[in-house]
Amino acid sequence: MQSSVDLNADMGESFGAWGMGDDAALLDVVTSANIACGFHAGDPDVMARTMARAVACDVGIGAHPGFSDLQGFGRRRIDLGHETLGNLLRYQLGAAQAVARSAGGAVRHLKLHGALANMTSEDADLARAAYSAALSIDPQIIVMVLAGTAQEAAARDLGAHMACEIFADRAYNDDATLVDRRLPGAVIHDAGEAAKRVLAMIRAGAIIAESGARIPTRIDTICLHGDTPEAVAIARALRAELETGGLRVARFDGAPGGM
Repeated sequence: MQSSVDLNADMGESFGAWGMGDDAALLDVVTSANIACGFHAGDPDVMARTMARAVACDVGIGAHPGFSDLQGFGRRRIDLGHETLGNLLRYQLGAAQAVARSAGGAVRHLKLHGALANMTSEDADLARAAYSAALSIDPQIIVMVLAGTAQEAAARDLGAHMACEIFADRAYNDDATLVDRRLPGAVIHDAGEAAKRVLAMIRAGAIIAESGARIPTRIDTICLHGDTPEAVAIARALRAELETGGLRVARFDGAPGGM
């Protein structure tokens, strides 16, 4: 079994007077933070506060771009041409880099959000367009990919620095994609169940689908969603379970090709 693993969370998703999640508490537990860039959620003030807190907690900063869909929280599919998609990502990544710099940090990784992530997990050409756009700004940026999907294939083809991700709080289909949130059991709310499930996957070196099928994969980082009410409890239980199981929780390296 591997000796260490990263723990990441999606955050910075509050907007104006509307709060979403407990980012401060999560930043005391996780080692990487995927911070919304203002299109699916977040705003400049939220980005600045979240990044400053991440720097203070020595948590790795990642840009978390998505579709321009505040009302749908970035979870509605939008059909965009590759050029437009590329510019959408450059815009958000550039903003994240500027805000991180002003907070005394730097964006080290990129992770796609919501429907955009789901679409690129199914379509390698779309994933390649998205990642090429990010790499055109920062060739050294670490691309966080959904392990075992078209995202991973695209990142490998591009020779990108890569971190392979599994989810603590989501159920899997047999092709390593995520079960649709609208279906029963798609989101896991029990902290103990999520922690035990993740440790089982790390020990197996594989994603364990809802059907019981095993999909062998490298596991560099584990994600939980900051917008779920149980996020902090899941993060704490997961970190405790990992450390009790003999794993060191630390930032991923993001070596080329995920090696």
